[in-house]
Amino acid sequence: MKTSSLTWFMLSLVYVCIITATVSQKTCWDEKYTSDSCLKVFCPPWLRCVDGKCICKLPYQCPRNKTIGACSEGSKTFQSYCHLKSAECSNAKYRFSSESPCHGKFEIFLKNKNGEPTNKKGILKIKLPKQPSESFVCSEKWTITEANVACRQLEFSKGASSEVLQYNISENDEKQLECLQVTCRGFESTLAECTIKKSTSKRNKRAGVSCYKETIECEEDQFTCVNGKCIALNKTCNGVNDCGDLSDELCCTECENSFHCKSDTCIPNSYVCNGDVDCLSGEDEINCKVILKRPEAKSENPVSSVGDDEGNNAVNYDIDAETRLIKQSITSLTCGVAKEGHRRVKRIIGGKNAEKNQFPWQVAIKDGSKVNCGGIYIGGCWVVTAAHCVRSDQAHKYRIIVELLDRLAYDGDIDSFPVKTVKVHELYNPNTYENDIALLEVINIYNDPACMQVDNNLVAACVPWSPYQFKEGETCTVSGWGRAEGLSKVFHLKWGHINLMNNCSTIYKGRFFDKMECAGTYDGSIDSCKGDSGGPLICYDAENVAYLWGVVSWGENCGEAGFPGVYTKVAHYFEWISRHVGRQLISKYNI
Repeated sequence: MKTSSLTWFMLSLVYVCIITATVSQKTCWDEKYTSDSCLKVFCPPWLRCVDGKCICKLPYQCPRNKTIGACSEGSKTFQSYCHLKSAECSNAKYRFSSESPCHGKFEIFLKNKNGEPTNKKGILKIKLPKQPSESFVCSEKWTITEANVACRQLEFSKGASSEVLQYNISENDEKQLECLQVTCRGFESTLAECTIKKSTSKRNKRAGVSCYKETIECEEDQFTCVNGKCIALNKTCNGVNDCGDLSDELCCTECENSFHCKSDTCIPNSYVCNGDVDCLSGEDEINCKVILKRPEAKSENPVSSVGDDEGNNAVNYDIDAETRLIKQSITSLTCGVAKEGHRRVKRIIGGKNAEKNQFPWQVAIKDGSKVNCGGIYIGGCWVVTAAHCVRSDQAHKYRIIVELLDRLAYDGDIDSFPVKTVKVHELYNPNTYENDIALLEVINIYNDPACMQVDNNLVAACVPWSPYQFKEGETCTVSGWGRAEGLSKVFHLKWGHINLMNNCSTIYKGRFFDKMECAGTYDGSIDSCKGDSGGPLICYDAENVAYLWGVVSWGENCGEAGFPGVYTKVAHYFEWISRHVGRQLISKYNI
C-alpha cells in the first residue's frame, strides 16, 4: 500500500508540475502587483508596508541621518531627501529638484530637430540648477527605464513608449560633443533623482522620448500593464521595467537575460551583488565574492570613459548614497538567528534529536499536566500556535515552557510562563482547519520589557509578511515532540527537513484551502504527527535567517507516502498577528 501510494503521489506531482507554472503566473497577474506591492518588492524608506501595499510614512518617521538637504520644484526646503519623498507621497508638488540651499531649478524640455518646443515626443534637454544653458542627454545607455522617468516628470503618468529613444540632431548641434549621461533605477519621479554625469559623445544622436499615449485596449500580442499601458509580450520578464510600474516583472516563473528572484520577480543583472537587497529572501546578495557581474554590451560609439569618473558628476548630490544611508539608519528587527550560532543542519517521524538551543524559538504548551502541542515564540510576550491546540476561554490552564528538550528530564534552567490571553483566529473552522492559528500572550512575570527573553536563550522566529518569500521545492525544517513511527511516544525534541509542495488540492480534495501550506517528503519518511500540532515549520532565507513559514495543523495519518503534512501558512496572517501584538514587534523591515 505504501509503494502504490508513493507511485500515485509521484504521478500526481508530474501532472501538477505541467500546469502549475502557467496557472500560477496567470493567477499572479490577476493580483495586479506593482512597484507599490510589498508582497513582491521592498518599500522605499519613506513608505511602509501595510496590507500588502506601500503607503506613505509621515516625515517625522524618517531617520535623522542624512547626506543632503533637499529642495522641491517649488523651492521648498526639506531637512532631508526622505522628508521630501514622504511629503511628495501625499502631494506631488513636492517633487525633488536639487539639494539645499535652493538655488535654481532642475528642468527638462522636449525639442524637435530645429530646437523648437514639442509636447509628447522629441529630443530631451536638461537645464541644471545654477547652469545658464540647456544640455543634451547622451543617447548611449539611455533606455526605457530613464525615458519612463522623464515622461513622468513631464506629467505623463504611464511613462514612455519604447518606440523611439534616440533622435538625430542638427548639423549645428553635432559640434556640441558634451552631453549628460543619465542612469535611473526607474522609480524616480524626476530625472533630478537619477545619477547624472558629464560626458561626451561623437554620435549624431541624442536621447529623446515619445511619451505614452492613451490606449483604449491592448492587442492580443501585447501585455496590459496594471497602469493601463500596452507593451509587447516579449518585453515582459526581462528585468526591464517597461511598464513603468514594474507590473511586467513581478509574476515571472522564468527571467530572460536577468536575475530570477525565487519570489518570481525579475531584476536587472546589474542589481546582483550591488550591496542592496532586491529579492525578498536576499538571494541576489549572497556569495558575492564569487558571483561575477555580466559585462555590459559595448556601444559602437561609446560614451567617453570620462563620463564614468566619480569626479565628473554634473550635480553635487548622490541620491543613491543618500538612500543607502536612510536604509541603514532604519532599525531592523532582530529575529531568526540562534544565539549560539546553530544553523540549519540536516522530527517527528524519521527525524533526529535536537541539540540544546538549536531551535530557540520552539516552545512547549503545557495544558494542565500534559504537553500536547508546540508553539513558536515571535517576540515580546507572544507565542503562535495552532487554534485547535487551545481554547480562548481557558487561558488559566496553559503554561509556556521554554528551552525544553526532554519532557521527562526538565532542566533546572527551564523557565515557564503562565498564559494571560488566548486569541484564536475569529474565522477558525474546527471542521476544516481553516485559519488554524492562535496567539498566546503570557504574563510578564519578570516585569521586564524583554518579557519571555529574560535570562534564557529564547530567540524570536521572524514572521513572514509575503506569501512569496519561499516557494515550492524549498527545504524547510519542522520540529516537535509528536509521535514517532508506529505512533510511539517521543520525549526528546526531534526535527527534520521537509520540502514545500506545489499544491495539495489534488491530494486532499475539498479539504485543502488557500491559506494552507503543504510540506513533506516523497516517501513520507519525515512528517509531523500527533503532538507536533502548533509547532514550527521554519524556512531560512539566503542569509540563514529563520522565518515561521507554517504552523503544524493536520494531515492524513503520519508518515504515509503521498500524503504530506498540512500547515497554516503564516504569511497570510501577518496583518492579523500585527494587529494583536503590534507591528513593531514583528516588522523585520521598514518598521
